[in-house]
Amino acid sequence: MRHIALFDMDGTLIDSGLDITLSINHVRASYYNLDPLSVQAVIDAINAPERNLSEIFYGQSHYEARAKELFETHYFDQCIQNVTPYQGIRELLSALYDKNVIMGVATNAPSIFAKRMLKHLELDSFFQLIIGADDVDLPKPHPQMLHRHLDHYHYNFGTDYALMIGDNSKDMEAAQKAGITSVFAGWGFSSKGDGDYFASSPQSLFDIITTKKGTV
Repeated sequence: MRHIALFDMDGTLIDSGLDITLSINHVRASYYNLDPLSVQAVIDAINAPERNLSEIFYGQSHYEARAKELFETHYFDQCIQNVTPYQGIRELLSALYDKNVIMGVATNAPSIFAKRMLKHLELDSFFQLIIGADDVDLPKPHPQMLHRHLDHYHYNFGTDYALMIGDNSKDMEAAQKAGITSVFAGWGFSSKGDGDYFASSPQSLFDIITTKKGTV
């Protein structure tokens, strides 16, 4: 039996909240003369199940092209300034790698940022595949991103065991739609959520990945 672990990135593997907030506030000040938002306000908005982020972040009913362009330009440099892996993540990935667990990243962040941050943190080598929102037509909660991973690994629903680990309801919904196990990561951007399993720490996640439905 092969075990396949798909990870969300922001709020699950890495704490990127400060850098995201700094880039959003740069756009707010540059184009909209708005006061800065706190990191917690930005994280709460990102994790809200139903929200209009352009309204919350910039006071606009929809994203303006200039705001999107400025954010991406600023964030390309900003995204590696303060980002850190959550405590225990590096050890978790190393232990899973040693157990021959197949690992991938399924993030709604653009892939250029995901790959840049994970490479900067020297985490990218743990993953066979990193898929961002720009690599698919429909981001999470649609399961397309997860199906891309499972197809790449030639996943067998009868003999393999696959999990999606994330800190957002979109991750849990995508896993359900893809027909794989969902695990809510309670250490990141959100401490409460519903999944097939709840992991309070990366250490507890190791047991969920490696012991359910047999051993690796």
